[in-house]
Amino acid sequence: MIGRIYHVGITVSDMDKSIAFYRDVLGLEFQGEIIMDGENTDKLFNRKNCRARVAYLNGSKNIETPPVELIQFIGIETNRVQSDLFTTSISEVCFYTDDIDQVYENLVENNVECLSKPQSFDFTLQGFGRSKAFYFKDPDGIILEMMQPL
Repeated sequence: MIGRIYHVGITVSDMDKSIAFYRDVLGLEFQGEIIMDGENTDKLFNRKNCRARVAYLNGSKNIETPPVELIQFIGIETNRVQSDLFTTSISEVCFYTDDIDQVYENLVENNVECLSKPQSFDFTLQGFGRSKAFYFKDPDGIILEMMQPL
């Protein structure tokens, strides 16, 4: 049977820059990194001579909270496309905060592109409660979301 989400993988173009963003700007804890290569890696990614640098970061010690897995392929050109909320794909990774306005100000101070200021939503009649949220982009332009339940 399928259980909880184990991790959320994001392909990045510059691992060091991405680790710095997710760790230093978003405040996720760096858990470590590995190099994947060899026959099983080739089979997993369906690519000959595949090597990948993989790092894990998490904002919670709770085992139910999946880490972010950053993947940078070594010696393979990354196909960079503009992240788009209106294209069939994973639209964003959403992070929880208990102070969305402070997080927004911190991101702006760090020159992070935000798609809007935090917006308020009330879905109590649909059973989902109230929240504030906004979208922003990581160094590769990947769309992320910040949400605060109210």
